[in-house]
Amino acid sequence: MKLELRDITKRFGALTANDHINLVVNPGEIHCLLGENGAGKSTLMNVLYGLYQADDGDILLDDEVQSFSGPGDAMAAGIGMVHQHFMLVPVFTVAENVMLGHEPNKLGVLDLNAARELVRSISQRFGFDVDPDAVVEDLPVGVQQRVEIIKALSRDAKVLVFDEPTAVLTPQETDELMATMKQLRDAGTAIVFITHKLREVRAVADRITVIRLGKVVGEASPTATNEELASLMVGRAVALTVDKGNANPGEVALAVRDLTVIAPNGVVLVDDVSFEVHAGEVLAIAGVQGNGQTELTEAIMGLQPKTRGSISLNGTELVGRSVRDIVEEGVGFVPEDRKVDGLVAEFSIAENLLLTRSYGEPFSRFGTIRRRFLNDYARKEIKEFDVRTQGPDQAAGRLSGGNQQKVVLARELGHDLSLFVAAQPTRGVDVGSIEFIHKRIIETRDTGVPVIVISTELDEVAALADRIMVMYRGKVVGIVPGDTSRDTLGMMMAGIAAEGIDA
Repeated sequence: MKLELRDITKRFGALTANDHINLVVNPGEIHCLLGENGAGKSTLMNVLYGLYQADDGDILLDDEVQSFSGPGDAMAAGIGMVHQHFMLVPVFTVAENVMLGHEPNKLGVLDLNAARELVRSISQRFGFDVDPDAVVEDLPVGVQQRVEIIKALSRDAKVLVFDEPTAVLTPQETDELMATMKQLRDAGTAIVFITHKLREVRAVADRITVIRLGKVVGEASPTATNEELASLMVGRAVALTVDKGNANPGEVALAVRDLTVIAPNGVVLVDDVSFEVHAGEVLAIAGVQGNGQTELTEAIMGLQPKTRGSISLNGTELVGRSVRDIVEEGVGFVPEDRKVDGLVAEFSIAENLLLTRSYGEPFSRFGTIRRRFLNDYARKEIKEFDVRTQGPDQAAGRLSGGNQQKVVLARELGHDLSLFVAAQPTRGVDVGSIEFIHKRIIETRDTGVPVIVISTELDEVAALADRIMVMYRGKVVGIVPGDTSRDTLGMMMAGIAAEGIDA
C-alpha cells in the first residue's frame, strides 16, 4: 500500500508543529523521517494515525483521500503504529494483548484460541519466537516490542510506523529490530521509521526525509555521511566527535559502598551497589532505562528517603543529609527531566539560575534578592553558555530544549564543584547543543572534578566515558574501560557479566 501525505499542516495555537509537509512512502520501502526532538516528526505521525486532526492537507492511501476520526479508522485502513512507549497491558498474556480491541468470539464468547493461533502464525512467518501464553511483564523489552509488531500485523497493517522504536532497546535488540524491519519491507510493507539517531538511519533506510522546525528541509541518501545528515537536521555544520585528551585521574573523590534504595512498596530499586569515582575522570553509567540509574542518582542527591549504605564525598558522608546540605558540599546535578526537575518554566532565566543559591550571598542580602547583581550574573552566564534568548528576563519555558538545558548547566557549573552528576544530559536537545554540552562536561573533568554521566545513548557513553559502569535490574553488571566495544556493552546491558563475554 502506498502512503502519501500532502501539504499536512498542524497548529497548536501560535505554534505550527507541521508546516505543509509532503511525504510519499512506497510499498516495500523503509522511509526514514529524520529530525531532532521537537522537529514535528511524532506530531505528523499522530495526524496519520488519527490521534490528531490536521488543520490542512490530505492523507492518501493508494491515491485515495482518507479521513480518520481516530486510531480505529487508521487501523481499519491498514495503518499500524509501534509506539516508543509500548501500549501493552503488562498483566495480560501476549494473545490477550493482541486480541484487545478486536476480540475474536464464538457466539459472544471470547475465542482465545483464535488469538493464540494468530500470534503463532505471525511469529512463524517472521521468526519472532513469541509464546502466545507468556505474560507480557515477564518478557524482555525486545520481545515486548515484537508483541507490538504482532499486534499491528494482526490487524492486517500494510503501512507500519515505528516511532523512536530503539529508545528502550539494547544494541543487540536494536540490531534484531532492524532485521525485522527489513523482513517486513521485503514482504511488501511500507515502513515509516522515525528517529534522530544517525547510525540507525544509515543502517536501515531506503530513503530519508529530514524535518526541521516543522518543515521538510530536504531528502538524503542512506549513503550520506553522519556529518551531512547532522548538517541537514541542524542547518549548520556540526562536530559529531568529542575532542578530549586522556584523563588524568587523581585520588578517589566519591566512594559508594553497599548502596541499596528501596521503593515505598518495598521493591529494591538499587541493589547493594558499590563503585568509586576519581577526581578528574568521567564515569559513565550505562544501561537500558529503568534499571536503577535514576534512583542511584537521586540517592546521591538525597532525594531517595529509603537509602542504605554509604556515599562518601571527599570523606563526608552524604547518606542522611538534606538536598541543600549536599548541594552546599559542591555537588552539581543535571536531572534527567529538565522540565519537571531542572527548571521552573514560569520563572525567568535569571531566577532559574539562582534556584539552588537564593538563600545567601552573593545573590541575596538580609532576605532580599539582589536583582541588579542577579541580572548582571545572568547576562554573563547567558553569554558563556551560549543561551539563545531575548535576555535574562525571558521565561525559561519559552526557550528551546537545548537552550533550557544550557540554563540548567549554567546554574550547576556556575560555582565551585566537588562532584558533577549529569543524568541524560543531551536528551531532547539538538545536535548543535549536544556538541556544546559534551564540550563543557569534558572541560569540567579537566579541571579535576569527578564526573558521573548517566546515559542510555551508547554513542554518548563512548564519547564521554573514561570508565563505564553498566547496570541491570538495580545491580552493577561490571565496570569496564571507556573504549569497550558496543557489542560487549550491549551484552552487559542484557545482564551478562563482562567476564562471561568472549572477547
